[in-house]
Amino acid sequence: MEVTRLFDFLEYQLQNEPLDVAMATKYDGKWKTWSTQELYDLVQQISRGLLRLGVQKNDKIALIAHQNRTEWSAMDLGLLQIGAQDIPVYPTISADDFEYIFNHAEVKYAFVGDAELYEKLSSVRDKIPTLKEIFTFDRVEGARNWQEILDLGADMSNQDEVEKAKAGVKPEDLATIIYTSGTTGKPKGVMLSHDNVVKTVLSSYRRVPPIPKPRNILSFLPSCHIFERVLIYLYLYGGFRIYFAESIDKIGDNIREVHPKLFTAVPRLIEKVYDKIVAKGMELSGIKKALFFWAVRVGEQFDFDKQNKFPYSLKLKLARKLIFSKWREALGGEIMYIISGSAPLQPRLQRVFIAAGINILEGYGMTESSGVISVNSPNAKWKIGTVGLPIDVNQVKIADDGEILAKGDNVMMGYYKDPEKTAETIKDGWLHTGDIGELDPDGMLRITDRKKEMFKTSGGKYIAPAVIENAMKQSPFIEQIMVIGEGQKMPAAFIQPAFDFVREWAKRHDMNFDDLSLEEIAAHPKVIERIGEEVTKYNKQFGKWEQIKKFELTGEIWSIDDGHLTPTLKLKRRNIKKRYQHLFDKIYNE
Repeated sequence: MEVTRLFDFLEYQLQNEPLDVAMATKYDGKWKTWSTQELYDLVQQISRGLLRLGVQKNDKIALIAHQNRTEWSAMDLGLLQIGAQDIPVYPTISADDFEYIFNHAEVKYAFVGDAELYEKLSSVRDKIPTLKEIFTFDRVEGARNWQEILDLGADMSNQDEVEKAKAGVKPEDLATIIYTSGTTGKPKGVMLSHDNVVKTVLSSYRRVPPIPKPRNILSFLPSCHIFERVLIYLYLYGGFRIYFAESIDKIGDNIREVHPKLFTAVPRLIEKVYDKIVAKGMELSGIKKALFFWAVRVGEQFDFDKQNKFPYSLKLKLARKLIFSKWREALGGEIMYIISGSAPLQPRLQRVFIAAGINILEGYGMTESSGVISVNSPNAKWKIGTVGLPIDVNQVKIADDGEILAKGDNVMMGYYKDPEKTAETIKDGWLHTGDIGELDPDGMLRITDRKKEMFKTSGGKYIAPAVIENAMKQSPFIEQIMVIGEGQKMPAAFIQPAFDFVREWAKRHDMNFDDLSLEEIAAHPKVIERIGEEVTKYNKQFGKWEQIKKFELTGEIWSIDDGHLTPTLKLKRRNIKKRYQHLFDKIYNE
């Protein structure tokens, strides 16, 4: 069968490669699995129930959950195939943002994961006149449960209505409105059609390298984010067994249970995995410690052109046998690929992981491009430090000012109820991404910075903060960093120390920080001095006008909940600057 609508992916799997495990979610410590047939039957039941509830074509239904789960994906497919549209919402946003999005999209029904989300949404329910009901996936006292929809759909007598509704959904129809988390202003609703996302999935699938069965994958990036959602559809199409992780905290346990061949990650998570591995290496002593860091140095020198050339090939073989094999075991023992997106990845980390036999395929896209513009792949071209060749569903060119422009069937229909911003973003069919980049002689795309994040110092010199930040974060002492200095005489930075690593470092130098607060650690002269050495070391990569001249350490962990980071772990620059205005003044006014 030909896949033209998003719900066709499940039927395609049923017809071509039905699985014993299509999706799996963990409840009370045990995995519950759905075969392809069981998942298909569940989706039909949801559609029948929604129709009996009174859901009509073009109704907007919100889906919100703290962790990915089968119910979310089944509800997504079930509402799409009757012509409704889903509004996936980040669980971490404020109640005020819930209110704004629900009113802007005119949401009629909401399905939320748990009691916390039910209470948050209930707190603004009276301010959302279109919202008829809130259902929960978990059992929540006083709340209506999604089981009611399943009960309504248990009677199969209206399945003909479902089939009629499915036939009425056209590829060009609106499928979803995804509100971008953004770093400034009110979120914008990105309208994506079935055709936008389907063609992106099919084009991306052509980049998926051969993976032996069973093709277990672990899904833990938010389903509400277009990156993970596109991949969930891709997994359905490709016959992958989708296991939804319990939580970010339990990823390690879930990886060891599921033994995935592939999973997706944002660079910050890859950095955290690497930092934990290095921390373990620091705990070793003698020959074991020396071997560990020898292997890391071998990994840092990795290049596709030299991997088979002597003597490097021998060093790599030894490093993989003695050290890197343990890294693979820690990631379930069968990991072949990690797909990285959402932000730039340090090339050094990519080299080390590929050397370890854990192939990181970095890609690039945005919600407005249905999640994908380009991706590295051994099926096409693969070059460290790039985000790969553009996928065949779109064209890419670089504007005169360096901005990346994309054009193709993956480009959004527009921003919901906002023709002005749509016209600002799509000009003559070209999506203006806001990212700065270049195409190399092989056609590979390289991202250099965010157009809106670049700034000038008072001396008229351009600063590309993301490039500097990415370099500095290679230091094990630096967890997060934000470069500042727009309109000032020199660039500076706010730095969040890697507190766990700093505590370990202190112990090795006969200092005990265990009883110190984070603020006390950040204010400790030895810590400031040591991080200063790291800043000096990485400054050498940059021109004098780009080098960090001053920095201040922050005595707290930057987080999503406290407003430092977006749900995809990008810096909320305006929020961070406002939060640390006193440090900004200290840097530039003293």
